[in-house]
Amino acid sequence: MASTLSQVFRDNPLPLNHIIPLDFTSVHSLPESHVWPAFDGFPFGTTYPGEKFSIPIIDLMDPNAAQLVGHACEKWGAFQLTSHGLPSILTDDVESQTRRLFALPAHEKMKALRLPSGGTGYGQARISPFYPKFMWHEGFTIMGSAVDHARKLWPDDYKGFCDVMEDYQKKMKELAESLLHIFLESLDISKEEYRSTTIQRGREACNTALQLNSYPPCPDPNRAMGLAPHTDSLLFTIVHQSHTSGLQILRDGVGWITVFPLEGALVVNVGDLLHILSNGRYPSVLHRAVVNQAEHRISLAYFYGPPADSLISPLCNLVSSGQQVVAPRYRSVSVKEYVDLKEKHKEKALSLLRL
Repeated sequence: MASTLSQVFRDNPLPLNHIIPLDFTSVHSLPESHVWPAFDGFPFGTTYPGEKFSIPIIDLMDPNAAQLVGHACEKWGAFQLTSHGLPSILTDDVESQTRRLFALPAHEKMKALRLPSGGTGYGQARISPFYPKFMWHEGFTIMGSAVDHARKLWPDDYKGFCDVMEDYQKKMKELAESLLHIFLESLDISKEEYRSTTIQRGREACNTALQLNSYPPCPDPNRAMGLAPHTDSLLFTIVHQSHTSGLQILRDGVGWITVFPLEGALVVNVGDLLHILSNGRYPSVLHRAVVNQAEHRISLAYFYGPPADSLISPLCNLVSSGQQVVAPRYRSVSVKEYVDLKEKHKEKALSLLRL
């Protein structure tokens, strides 16, 4: 009988070389280091790709967008967003530059290796240290400017990559700020209340990162994991998928739901800090990535949250359906403290804050 994910990996030693991805072009069969044992929901037999189980699609320009977003967050923890204003030429360019990066030989990509402590650079998924098996994944994290790392990859031709990534981050920040307003409206929270709770200690307006993800064709996709089940730590994440499906979310009582790419749409999912801020009304969604044998899939994830020294607390004007004030379910926590908790305890971090 398959056990839970936490049971499978309990007390296993962490891999020492969790930063360095496999040279995927050099292997023709799945290495034992990348073969995952069975646990609930793996192998990928219990997935539901049908229309009945599709996550909501929301038009940002809909007059009822806030209400629709609130319902999607409560019921699904994720939705697909259209009319978001991101130019298609920009998404095409950023996807092209991302493929350009991951098409480099492995020894070239290693020149821009991310430090074990984090920050910008090339490497395995940040959640890799929690597992004794590796994921069929390589990534490139951008926190701020990518110039220093891009120069190592393309000494004479780095500007095109950097310009596109900077433009994309600028547009994504504008979109994220619009979405934040809609999230607050859906919770009946004023911007002033949000600022007084989260940004009074912050020196910056927000805390962001852009993650470029690569999932090369896999020789045995039913025994490999693209990205292990996890929740995101910040307020919310905006994801651009290439045309190949691979993202799945876990729906309580149903199972894993495939989020098929919708032309021109972006996927938005609830993170842990929004879970806390909403007092659990908007649960952070467990999601994963699967791989396939034929196509190289890429995605881009933009993470958005308040500054590291900000405090996050449940906003207690939130009421139940009976119009009675709900007591806070989580204690206040700084963003930095929560990220540290998540790095140590992974999916248990939220439960450690329960009152």
